[in-house]
Amino acid sequence: MSFVNNANANTTDKKDTHDMIDYEKYGGEVVSESGRYHDHELAIQGNEHFHRLGWKRLTIVLIVQSIALGSLSLPAAFATVGMVAGVILCIGLGLIAIYASYMVGLAKLKYPHVAHYVDFGRLLMGGFGDKLFSVAFIALMTLTVGSHCLTGKLAFATLSDNAACALIFSAISAVILFAFAIPPSFAELSILGFIDFGSIIIAIGICIIANGVQQDPAATPWSAWPQDDLNLSKAFVAISNIAFAYAFAASQPSFMDEMHTPEDFTKSISTLGIVQVTIYTLTGAIIYAFVGQDVGSPALVSAGLLWAKVAFGVALPVIFISGSINTTVACRYIHGRMYQNSVVRYVNTTKGWVTWLSSVAIITILAWIIAEAIPFFSELLAICGCLLVSGFSFYVPPVMWFFLLKEGRWHEKRNIRHAILNLIVFLVGICILGCGLYASVVGVVSSPFLMEKIVPVLINRLLHSEPVL
Repeated sequence: MSFVNNANANTTDKKDTHDMIDYEKYGGEVVSESGRYHDHELAIQGNEHFHRLGWKRLTIVLIVQSIALGSLSLPAAFATVGMVAGVILCIGLGLIAIYASYMVGLAKLKYPHVAHYVDFGRLLMGGFGDKLFSVAFIALMTLTVGSHCLTGKLAFATLSDNAACALIFSAISAVILFAFAIPPSFAELSILGFIDFGSIIIAIGICIIANGVQQDPAATPWSAWPQDDLNLSKAFVAISNIAFAYAFAASQPSFMDEMHTPEDFTKSISTLGIVQVTIYTLTGAIIYAFVGQDVGSPALVSAGLLWAKVAFGVALPVIFISGSINTTVACRYIHGRMYQNSVVRYVNTTKGWVTWLSSVAIITILAWIIAEAIPFFSELLAICGCLLVSGFSFYVPPVMWFFLLKEGRWHEKRNIRHAILNLIVFLVGICILGCGLYASVVGVVSSPFLMEKIVPVLINRLLHSEPVL
């Protein structure tokens, strides 16, 4: 515990020193100099611009970050584990994710100088933690943007009935993602969030109605219990899909850093929790009840090509707005670190805009290249997702409570309830990590690319006594 407390004190003192230097630089004796005075005014304007987020807008931004087309994979998860387990998992994991998010919010309030989730890594583990969390944070955001590039490509290919232009569609998706990520403030992105939320609700509604209208009497009906041939791999995939649908905590400190009243974050996560749990549970249960055991993933494929086109057309804003916010989060962290003690970080100067647009372009292009160049990108995304999402959203927040938030011994009367709850959340997070890794590794081993391309080459080289690498 001592090293954690020392790290906290050192980090806080360092931040306070930075703030003092800024005020001395812009508000002290040099204010009379026209150049310094101009920078001082820009700093004040920039600070005001990046603290306009209220709890309602924060709720919308969190919804944009967390609810996307992945919710349409939930009916397939219900088909695997059964209606009863599906409902219990949706509600239970939702409540656990919201409680973990509450711990993240409390940590942000206690350490207001923390601007991004990465900064908690330094508080917990010093310089090594800062580097580890930085790599994990940027990797998660970049891979998520790449997945939205591929989803956009699939949407355009479905709408046009032309899969031959897949690379062009993917590039177009990357350009649109870049355009939506240009505004550097989350308060500005929250305006697009209303379009995003309306879009996903309509798309889910279309999917439910389409599957309800086109019920196949010959299809295998839904069941309250798991599949007869259920194995560990299938069960873990279903559990992981439900758990990862609640992944939003990684961006929460970045959003809260723009709030004018950060203490209101509890209103936002409470509203988000109610909305998420309701949408996910109803979407999974209703579509599974309509289609039965043969429901596809995503559920759009079970509705037929025409309805899939309609739903994809309506869901285009979700694909690009939800994807671009990950670019913004990553770039806000990178750009803020690069210009931590400079007015450039406020993106209200020529240099600020040039460096900001360059950062957005680099992340977008990198995400697009990774998504297109790696043949097993989906499997890579699954592995990284279970490694990173399970940590950011589930088992790291309880660690924050034990090392950053707890006052006194864990077994004291005032702490025992939170200690038990956080231990439960931590164990659930570790289970999700194990489940996700197992399911992802099984998926990679059985992937067509691996079995058809890589394995034959390795076997051939081994048989001929050639070096594998």
